[in-house]
Amino acid sequence: MGYRGPLPKSAVDRVNTCVGSLRTSPRWGSLVRRHLTVVTYTGRRSGRTFSTPVGYRRAGDVVTIGVRLPDAKSWWRNFTGDGGPLSLELDDTDRTGHAIARRDARGRVTVTVELS
Repeated sequence: MGYRGPLPKSAVDRVNTCVGSLRTSPRWGSLVRRHLTVVTYTGRRSGRTFSTPVGYRRAGDVVTIGVRLPDAKSWWRNFTGDGGPLSLELDDTDRTGHAIARRDARGRVTVTVELS
């Protein structure tokens, strides 16, 4: 049985702050950045810009993001259907791409980003 319902904002903020600190750490940053990046996107309904850290895998110009606890998160829903643009930090450079989110039969969500 999966988690249902939104995560408390204070808990999310603490985790995001911790991840951000690890990504910029002189000691651990290069290791952490190989597996964690920050995606920045504009909300479909709000029009506001958001950034959130995510784990990823990269193969050439394709980045795959597995969304953990997808029912407790909303950011990936901005990329359902035809998807939408986002940027992410790779190799200390901001890269743009087009992201599409898909949910499989088991309820798992994957966001696939084709880099520009």
